[in-house]
Amino acid sequence: MEVEIFGRATEIMSNLYPILKNIKQRERWSHKAGKITKARCASALPNRTNYTLTDIRFKLAMTFISTTEATKNGSEPPADSRSRVSQFMKGIQDEICQGLQALDGSGQFQEDSWERPEGGGGRSRVIRDGGIFEQGGVNFSEVWGTQLPPSILQQRPEANGHGFYATGTSMVLHPRNPYCPTVHLNYRYFEAGPVWWFGGGADLTPYYPFAEDAAHFHRTFKQACDAHHSSYYQVFKPWCDEYFYLKHRQEMRGVGGIFFDYQDGQGSLYRGPNASGPAAEVSQQLGTLPGRSWEELFAFVTSCGQAFLPAYGPVIEKRRHLEYGDRERQFQLYRRGRYVEFNLVYDRGTIFGLQTNGRTESILMSLPPLVRWEYGYQPEPNSPEAALTETFLVPQDWAEWTPTNAAV
Repeated sequence: MEVEIFGRATEIMSNLYPILKNIKQRERWSHKAGKITKARCASALPNRTNYTLTDIRFKLAMTFISTTEATKNGSEPPADSRSRVSQFMKGIQDEICQGLQALDGSGQFQEDSWERPEGGGGRSRVIRDGGIFEQGGVNFSEVWGTQLPPSILQQRPEANGHGFYATGTSMVLHPRNPYCPTVHLNYRYFEAGPVWWFGGGADLTPYYPFAEDAAHFHRTFKQACDAHHSSYYQVFKPWCDEYFYLKHRQEMRGVGGIFFDYQDGQGSLYRGPNASGPAAEVSQQLGTLPGRSWEELFAFVTSCGQAFLPAYGPVIEKRRHLEYGDRERQFQLYRRGRYVEFNLVYDRGTIFGLQTNGRTESILMSLPPLVRWEYGYQPEPNSPEAALTETFLVPQDWAEWTPTNAAV
């Protein structure tokens, strides 16, 4: 295989040679025989000066081959991929903030724009002490640079040596009423040379169990998934159960939703670390799916982003006026501790943000304003608090839940 690739690289070196003479100026260029954009070609070379001419020629030839293969498979991003995704991410931030302000009734989001010295920036929007939301944030970020963080290189080593671009919108809401669930959403896009993917999802974290709320949330996102591929929810739902799991507590963080990562339209759907888990098992049964284009995946992520308000709004409307006392409030604060533990120990978005020198205030916006830990806490037997972890926070088919077939 290496001989074959080297042979193909050698075939195009003569065409690249006139361009490579000017490599010290790192001029942005485009070769008429390929689909390598000017910006991506420039990012194919790390910032170092000790390459020989042969090294440089072979490096760019490899990029040429990777990109033309992606073009042949119909999976290469369009030339305006970054601007389109950026526009969508900012647009969904606007849409969600407007919808949440209307839902809250009195709270208003305050925006804080920021810039990243290494390249990029974002806008953080936080709501506090509203009619419903004790605290919440909806963030947009768009960053680029030359040094890939270790968390990315672990998963996609072929991205090494390329500049990167990443953008996304993330949200966490912490209502004051313990009967209103916390919710999380994140959608993101990443490019590094010939490597690109979409990731994201949304999940619900209740403190008191209402099965109909979990069912509504899951059905809404299942509809969004099914509109694009019948296999998406089958894999992304158990992947969410797997991802939002606290190993040190041996319990789920909430009732899940959907989660996906490294989706580039090629191969199998599951790209997680647990090769023997339920998500991997379903993915293996489905096998390798036909190739899905960048446009198809972008349309899918767009639908998922637009599904949030219909999935969460009705749940809040049902629970916002339920009366609660100090017992319920203390239990909520205790369970929020699980949220903090997950985000600081396991969450990929938090790790990526800190490793790429993101804005700390925005990264840790997901944490609740008040939280407590209690040593050796045990809920009263047969109480709603006990039911949460014993029967409710257990993976189950929420999309098919009805009062007649209810297990919880």
